[in-house]
Amino acid sequence: MYAPKIPCVPGYEIAGVVDAIGADVTGFAVGERVAALTVYGGFAEVLVREAEHFLPIPDGVSDRDAAAVILNYVTAWQMIHRVAKVQAGRTALVTGAAGGVGTAALQLLKLAGVKAYGAASAAKHDIVRSLGAAPIDYRAGPIDRLTRSLEPDGVDYVFDAIGGAFISPCIGALRRGGMLVAFGFLGAPGKLGQAAMFANIFIGSRLRGRHGKFYGITMLYRKNPQPLREDLPKIFALLAEKKIDPLVSRTFSLLEAKQALEVLAAGSVEGKIVLTEG
Repeated sequence: MYAPKIPCVPGYEIAGVVDAIGADVTGFAVGERVAALTVYGGFAEVLVREAEHFLPIPDGVSDRDAAAVILNYVTAWQMIHRVAKVQAGRTALVTGAAGGVGTAALQLLKLAGVKAYGAASAAKHDIVRSLGAAPIDYRAGPIDRLTRSLEPDGVDYVFDAIGGAFISPCIGALRRGGMLVAFGFLGAPGKLGQAAMFANIFIGSRLRGRHGKFYGITMLYRKNPQPLREDLPKIFALLAEKKIDPLVSRTFSLLEAKQALEVLAAGSVEGKIVLTEG
């Protein structure tokens, strides 16, 4: 909804080198490494945008890793710290836990002192464990029942990337007073499905004594870019200190973008895919 009409160049995030600077632009130098949340246009050899969209990449952070964390880790950081405002010692459930945002959320929740459960298929449980979370096989039964078998009173937070019919059991996995943060829209079919999902997030959760919120990184960025400008440097600092790992599972050349998207759509990716110039 934020990109131009097709045909357009896709590509949500980039890391690159400043090749030229406009006449009135200050604060950047030709040859400087920068990153940006582009939303579209990232699958290109050259990108022209306003200077306000770019942030410097610090020494100690590779271009590959910088590109890998912009969308996923800022999304996870803002959901955890700006929306849910998590507290150490609490509990959380993350759905889609082996995906890009899911693995980012598990790492950041661990750093925040939150005990995390990660819902993923059984084949991906090892990666969930490696990130310090307890895996839950979402195919083994309703997620609320599975979660409450481990946390009888429910968890304090649920970060849900699936949506649709999955929202109701996610609310059920929460303790009274707990918070659902929904993102992604993956399970909401059509406008009626999305309307029903939003009603369940905001109204259904309240009727059941919980709190429901929706988060979208692009929606927030278009409204106010300042939070991303504040949060991405924090993520870069964690990268430089090796406190997080973007889990880049595969890299493809820019000319292999179609193949990379096909691999991503197949749902077998753990972590992140990055396109490179080579």
